[in-house]
Amino acid sequence: QAQLVESGGGLVQPGGSLRLSCAASGMAFRAYEMNWYRQAPGNQRELVARITDSGVTQYADSVKGRFTISRDNAKNTMYLQMNSLKPEDTAVYYCNAQPGGHWGQGTRVTVSS
Repeated sequence: QAQLVESGGGLVQPGGSLRLSCAASGMAFRAYEMNWYRQAPGNQRELVARITDSGVTQYADSVKGRFTISRDNAKNTMYLQMNSLKPEDTAVYYCNAQPGGHWGQGTRVTVSS
Protein backbone atom coordinates (compact mmCIF):
# COMPACT_ATOMS: atom_id res chain seq x y z
CA GLN A 1 0.00 0.00 0.00
CA ALA A 2 1.34 3.39 -0.99
CA GLN A 3 2.43 5.63 1.85
CA LEU A 4 3.74 9.19 1.78
CA VAL A 5 5.37 10.83 4.79
CA GLU A 6 6.26 14.53 4.82
CA SER A 7 8.85 16.13 7.07
CA GLY A 8 10.82 19.33 7.40
CA GLY A 9 8.16 21.84 8.36
CA GLY A 10 8.52 24.31 11.18
CA LEU A 11 8.66 27.95 12.20
CA VAL A 12 10.86 30.27 10.18
CA GLN A 13 11.29 34.02 9.95
CA PRO A 14 10.35 35.91 6.80
CA GLY A 15 13.16 35.65 4.28
CA GLY A 16 14.28 32.32 5.66
CA SER A 17 14.46 28.89 4.09
CA LEU A 18 13.13 25.40 4.71
CA ARG A 19 13.43 22.11 2.87
CA LEU A 20 10.50 19.76 2.93
CA SER A 21 10.85 16.06 2.21
CA CYS A 22 8.30 13.47 1.14
CA ALA A 23 9.36 9.86 1.63
CA ALA A 24 7.40 7.31 -0.39
CA SER A 25 6.97 3.60 0.19
CA GLY A 26 4.83 0.79 -1.18
CA MET A 27 4.84 2.22 -4.69
CA ALA A 28 6.96 2.37 -7.83
CA PHE A 29 8.03 5.91 -6.98
CA ARG A 30 9.88 6.64 -10.20
CA ALA A 31 6.72 6.03 -12.24
CA TYR A 32 4.63 8.62 -10.41
CA GLU A 33 4.04 12.28 -10.95
CA MET A 34 4.68 13.94 -7.61
CA ASN A 35 3.11 17.13 -6.33
CA TRP A 36 3.32 19.53 -3.41
CA TYR A 37 0.07 21.15 -2.33
CA ARG A 38 -0.58 23.55 0.53
CA GLN A 39 -3.61 24.64 2.49
CA ALA A 40 -3.73 27.78 4.57
CA PRO A 41 -6.44 28.30 7.20
CA GLY A 42 -9.73 29.18 5.54
CA ASN A 43 -8.37 28.50 2.07
CA GLN A 44 -8.71 25.69 -0.41
CA ARG A 45 -5.84 23.33 -0.99
CA GLU A 46 -3.70 24.63 -3.85
CA LEU A 47 -1.01 23.16 -6.05
CA VAL A 48 2.42 24.58 -5.25
CA ALA A 49 4.73 22.56 -7.49
CA ARG A 50 4.75 19.46 -9.65
CA ILE A 51 7.45 17.16 -10.97
CA THR A 52 6.68 14.52 -13.56
CA ASP A 53 8.18 11.05 -13.75
CA SER A 54 10.59 12.42 -16.36
CA GLY A 55 11.62 15.37 -14.20
CA VAL A 56 9.64 18.16 -15.81
CA THR A 57 8.68 20.76 -13.22
CA GLN A 58 5.85 23.25 -12.87
CA TYR A 59 5.24 25.93 -10.25
CA ALA A 60 2.45 28.14 -9.02
CA ASP A 61 3.08 31.77 -9.95
CA SER A 62 3.23 32.71 -6.28
CA VAL A 63 6.33 30.56 -5.66
CA LYS A 64 8.21 30.80 -8.95
CA GLY A 65 11.82 31.79 -8.41
CA ARG A 66 11.65 31.01 -4.68
CA PHE A 67 10.75 27.31 -4.46
CA THR A 68 12.44 24.36 -6.15
CA ILE A 69 10.93 20.89 -6.44
CA SER A 70 13.15 17.88 -6.98
CA ARG A 71 13.13 14.13 -6.61
CA ASP A 72 15.62 11.39 -5.86
CA ASN A 73 14.28 8.16 -7.32
CA ALA A 74 17.05 6.14 -5.69
CA LYS A 75 15.80 7.29 -2.28
CA ASN A 76 12.08 7.30 -3.15
CA THR A 77 11.97 10.87 -1.92
CA MET A 78 10.72 14.20 -3.21
CA TYR A 79 11.86 17.57 -1.92
CA LEU A 80 10.68 21.15 -1.85
CA GLN A 81 13.38 23.74 -1.24
CA MET A 82 11.68 26.93 -0.09
CA ASN A 83 13.69 30.16 -0.05
CA SER A 84 12.76 33.78 0.61
CA LEU A 85 9.77 32.64 2.60
CA LYS A 86 6.90 35.05 3.16
CA PRO A 87 4.14 35.07 5.79
CA GLU A 88 1.67 34.17 3.04
CA ASP A 89 3.53 30.87 2.57
CA THR A 90 2.21 29.79 5.97
CA ALA A 91 0.19 26.61 5.44
CA VAL A 92 0.12 22.88 5.86
CA TYR A 93 2.09 21.36 2.99
CA TYR A 94 0.98 18.03 1.55
CA CYS A 95 2.71 15.54 -0.67
CA ASN A 96 0.63 13.95 -3.43
CA ALA A 97 1.31 11.15 -5.91
CA GLN A 98 -0.52 10.55 -9.15
CA PRO A 99 -2.03 8.36 -10.43
CA GLY A 100 -4.05 7.09 -7.54
CA GLY A 101 -4.50 10.26 -5.53
CA HIS A 102 -2.16 9.29 -2.71
CA TRP A 103 -1.67 11.89 0.04
CA GLY A 104 0.62 12.34 2.98
CA GLN A 105 -0.48 13.61 6.37
CA GLY A 106 0.99 17.08 5.86
CA THR A 107 3.70 19.14 7.51
CA ARG A 108 3.06 22.60 8.89
CA VAL A 109 5.07 25.60 7.78
CA THR A 110 4.75 28.87 9.68
CA VAL A 111 6.50 32.00 8.47
CA SER A 112 6.46 34.64 11.16
CA SER A 113 8.72 37.03 13.00
